[in-house]
Amino acid sequence: MKKDNNNLINFISKNAKIGRNVKIWHFSYIGNNTEIGDNVSIGSLVHIDYDVKIGENTRIEGSVYIPPLTRVGKNVFIGPCVTFTNDPYPMSPKMVGVTVEDGAIIGGRAVFKAGVSVGKNSVIAMGAVVTKDVPPNVVVMGHPATIRYSREEYETKREKWNS
Repeated sequence: MKKDNNNLINFISKNAKIGRNVKIWHFSYIGNNTEIGDNVSIGSLVHIDYDVKIGENTRIEGSVYIPPLTRVGKNVFIGPCVTFTNDPYPMSPKMVGVTVEDGAIIGGRAVFKAGVSVGKNSVIAMGAVVTKDVPPNVVVMGHPATIRYSREEYETKREKWNS
């Protein structure tokens, strides 16, 4: 538990493993047996439950929910209000996490069905509802999320936007 001027700001489990140079903003929760790599940024009001693994150089924006058994790779961006799930048939005693591979970008308010995997360097559009595995190097969007174009096309669009 971290305190500032005697006010509770964050809860961080005593057995969570937090890497070097991790920044955790206000009112966040980090559960038991969670591992967070170096240089990770965690926004306000983020709930990272128990048995979660997050790779280095990952950025998690505010109000994100990451349930038990979720695996997030290195160099991942998770936008605000993203929700991962881990119970495909609530209230089942059996849970399965979501896997997000290295270099993925997840837009705000995306929602993930328990057990899905997001391939390396894929992009999940804001508000997407991901119900199936996402292959590497693609952009998905919609309800349910479907492939719309390649990561290469995404980078071309981003470069054009930035110029």
